Amino acid sequence: MIDWMQNFALIEMAITCGVILVWFAQAFSDKPLSYPVKWCLLILLANLFFWPFGLGTALPLAAYVRGIVGDLSVVLTLLLWSSVMLPSRPIPLSFKFSVTLISLIFYPLALGLGMFDPYSWGYGSLGMLIAVLLFALVLALLGWTKGVWIIALAIIAWAGHWHESTNLWDYVLDPLLGIWAVIALVNILHRKRRDKARSGYLFRPG
Repeated sequence: MIDWMQNFALIEMAITCGVILVWFAQAFSDKPLSYPVKWCLLILLANLFFWPFGLGTALPLAAYVRGIVGDLSVVLTLLLWSSVMLPSRPIPLSFKFSVTLISLIFYPLALGLGMFDPYSWGYGSLGMLIAVLLFALVLALLGWTKGVWIIALAIIAWAGHWHESTNLWDYVLDPLLGIWAVIALVNILHRKRRDKARSGYLFRPG
């Protein structure tokens, strides 16, 4: 059972590494990469990260990456995969704001700042599960269907013990997801201030 879990985790990390490199290739390309090209690149890169090269060790590159960053949350993994490899709508601002707010509250408390630890709620707490389901309901009301599916799959993965962790928090949130949300919000605010400044300059009297 443990060996299968380790192999699944390495496959997941190898795919994630491949997706990130595809994203970098797209970012530095002069023209958009077609989806068939993206998928071919992903298959090649994921295999490079998964299979060991026999350099005096049996560990593949994905194992070293996993050793550094750990297992990513299912929410972040699916967001990354779907955003890069599939046609998709932009991620709503409300989701980025929610993740930022939750992260800024959760991580200081989980690290010992305060009298209670919200991380413990993730161990089979019915209230925690209901809160995640309500969050998915809000995403549905906002019309972001992909977000609902991602939350649903994260809950299914947690129920099926897809990762080594049995805590629901580890399936729906991780530090990298929180950092991404904060940076995304800062960029949006900076862009709005810049656009407002340009608009004021262009329409300035005289």
